[in-house]
Amino acid sequence: MAICEIKKMGNPVLRREADTVPDPTAPEIKALVEDMFDSMRAASGIGIAAPQIGVSKQVMIFHVPDEDAPGNDPETRQKVIDNPLTVLVNPAIEVLDETMEEGWEGCLSVPGLTGLVPRYKKIRYTGTTPEGEKIERVASDFHARVVQHEFDHLLGVLYPHRMRSNASLIFTSEIEHLEDKPTEEELA
Repeated sequence: MAICEIKKMGNPVLRREADTVPDPTAPEIKALVEDMFDSMRAASGIGIAAPQIGVSKQVMIFHVPDEDAPGNDPETRQKVIDNPLTVLVNPAIEVLDETMEEGWEGCLSVPGLTGLVPRYKKIRYTGTTPEGEKIERVASDFHARVVQHEFDHLLGVLYPHRMRSNASLIFTSEIEHLEDKPTEEELA
């Protein structure tokens, strides 16, 4: 439908908790999801939340990563993008394993930067689709990271707020100088 401007860190819509959607099957939610998809695709992202396009609603979309993603294969990012799209309205997350793991993350709302972010290794997430179907899945590793990252947007949290140290916040253009370089998927 439309490619929307992606809001950047500092925009008030990204700092507040998103509103619950009373009717996930409403036509305006389907239209919102189309705009989110178009905007995410135009920006080469693998996930996006409604606040990132200026809409304070609890809606997020993402491509479900393969269990082996991320990997060293340069095609992995395209493989993730080619995977099925998950749409969640009014999602919830339950931590299944208190183990946290740091990984490199990037964000469409924090362009040009990447940072090491601790995330829970294993979660269960639930939500409703715009068709009214209930979704419940268990996710681990990169899949869990993607879900937690997008869910944070609905809470008004960006990944730099989750970082243990700003010392690991770097420009993506400087990645080549790191010994432990993040993969392209981690930068999405």
